[in-house]
Amino acid sequence: MTIKTAVLNGVYTIEIARPEKKNALTAEMYGQMAEGLIAAKADGAVRSVLITGQPGIFTSGNDLEDFMKRTGTVAESPAFKFMQALTGCDKPVVAAVTGAAIGIGTTMLLHCDLVYVSDEARLAMPFVSLGLVPEFASSLLVPQLMGPRKAAEKILLGDPFTGQDAVDCGIANAVLPAAEVANHARRIAERFNALPPSAVRQTKTLLRRANADSVMAAIAAENEVFAARLGSPEAKEAFSAFFQKRKPDFSQFS
Repeated sequence: MTIKTAVLNGVYTIEIARPEKKNALTAEMYGQMAEGLIAAKADGAVRSVLITGQPGIFTSGNDLEDFMKRTGTVAESPAFKFMQALTGCDKPVVAAVTGAAIGIGTTMLLHCDLVYVSDEARLAMPFVSLGLVPEFASSLLVPQLMGPRKAAEKILLGDPFTGQDAVDCGIANAVLPAAEVANHARRIAERFNALPPSAVRQTKTLLRRANADSVMAAIAAENEVFAARLGSPEAKEAFSAFFQKRKPDFSQFS
């Protein structure tokens, strides 16, 4: 199984488990993660959710080979259903990140409540370099967290950044040695077992209330442009270059 789920001591764990492909996400995996989040929300015994990858790799983002085979609209895609499930989860979501967190590997963290990263973590949002645009409301949330100048570095230029950078800009709560991240994140997730569950859920809703409509509007706007960009000549050149293991040539475009 490429997505493993388990409930232990009140924590619903969603583990991305495809290390041989650097935890690259397929449509099926997005669907399984969405189902896990929906199940966690509905289960009265679950007090929190923990999202984690494998040692040394959170996720390298979309599996581009699988991505190119997907059909239907963006709004019908399993990736969008995952976005809906994560933004709609009223229970605390904790993320444990080691190694690479690329693309949606970074943008999903914007929708987790508590994020713990390793000192060797590398985050990146290389959407533009693929001829695409940002997703998961990152065009809204990243400038809010970092300010417009740093956001331009991370989104327009796609500059990678460290776990410490993620803490400094507010994406993550703390940076820890890689060997300690998973256990620390689980201990944090288990702390919700001692707190009144309704108060926790209602407080999470209130914390996100001011931005809720803006986030959904941003996701919708991004999805519309993203879908159009998928068929663009620039995106075709970027994807062709990726599969041919060469540097893309955008000099022909204006």
